[in-house]
Amino acid sequence: MTVVEDRLGELERRVARIEDEAAIRRLQMAYGYYIDYNRPEEVAGLFAEDGAVVFLSGEYRGHEGVMRLYGTWFQNLFTGGRRGPVEGLLLDHFQLQDVITVSEDRKTAKGRFRGVLAGGWHDSVLDRKPDEVPQQFWEAGIYENDYVREDGVWKIRRLNYMMQWQADYETGWAHTIAHLQPAVQTYPENPIGPDVILPEEEWRQTWPHRQEVAMSFAHPVLGATFVKEHFTKMQKEWP
Repeated sequence: MTVVEDRLGELERRVARIEDEAAIRRLQMAYGYYIDYNRPEEVAGLFAEDGAVVFLSGEYRGHEGVMRLYGTWFQNLFTGGRRGPVEGLLLDHFQLQDVITVSEDRKTAKGRFRGVLAGGWHDSVLDRKPDEVPQQFWEAGIYENDYVREDGVWKIRRLNYMMQWQADYETGWAHTIAHLQPAVQTYPENPIGPDVILPEEEWRQTWPHRQEVAMSFAHPVLGATFVKEHFTKMQKEWP
């Protein structure tokens, strides 16, 4: 191959990777919009055949599990089984701060996002509000997701959402304990429960507890091999 052909091939690979990242970002952003309006069928359509969601220390598996979480649980909890938007209900999920890593063979990818949720009910519809949910609340969490390309289309293989905090709007995070707690019972004993409870070492306590969420991406400057000891060595070498 000539130098020009080599450079052209490298440019094609770079463009393909950029296109993959854009498609995955679009996929995740679409997920945020669909759950805003309680549209579980569209949400389920974003997942691979073997897709799964990890939420509140439980894993919901396959399209049936995804529909149980976003349809049976979320839709019934927030909208009484109706598709949104619903008058007087705020449930906006912002998908932010993405770092996407596509594998060398471009068949799989990792993605880290930050989610922020503003939710609640207007005074005029308080008769629909579930007792266990505050009228106005904030929530934030981190996604560490796996994606897969199926038949040339990027899909979510494992959406791994780790809630970081919840807060009543009026009192703030300093005075709030999360109103959602980790799963303790699986489906079908719990009709809205996960298929599997995470192992004890992976179990997630909610706010005000805090825990590290391992990062799927390499350090953008120092590379994947970076460890704290390297930084200590660098500090000693600084003038």
